[in-house]
Amino acid sequence: MKTHDFPATGEAIAPGTVRIERVLPGPAERLWNYLTDSEKRRLWLAAGSMELFPGGKVELLFRHRELSFEPTPDRYKHYETSPAMLGEVIECDPPRLITYSWPGDGGKSEVTFELFPEGPNVRLVLTHRRLEGAEMMISVASGWEAHLGILEDRLSGREPRGFWSTHAGLERKYARKFAERG
Repeated sequence: MKTHDFPATGEAIAPGTVRIERVLPGPAERLWNYLTDSEKRRLWLAAGSMELFPGGKVELLFRHRELSFEPTPDRYKHYETSPAMLGEVIECDPPRLITYSWPGDGGKSEVTFELFPEGPNVRLVLTHRRLEGAEMMISVASGWEAHLGILEDRLSGREPRGFWSTHAGLERKYARKFAERG
């Protein structure tokens, strides 16, 4: 499968809300560590501290150039040296659920990760709420899908897929998918 052939599995479940589900290699405690531990999270999303209690600090330090073999496209170069972004934990129930305000938009939106064991695997349900407008929903869905693809590769012991080519292909797919819905 080419990087741009990954399906856009996310759904716009309500205005300003995107949900993506993935079945990933378990157990839940292992996946939880990839969501909350800085060193493991940096392999698929972003490094940074996370205090695992309501009101706790969430710090995300994005370095997309470290996620895969692909160079960063010019339109995203300004993110290569972005400062740490800060959010706040809203709800935390290890290793089942964490919700926090999204640092990437100054905390206007929030993301929830829910983990449901399924035999040796875990169903991850990611819900991102309070997104402003279709363009933001397309960007967020594409970004999360690309990041979750890298996470799936890491958990499966595979070389990570190309982040940026996957992201670009998903942006086109989500633009069509969400336009059809609207």
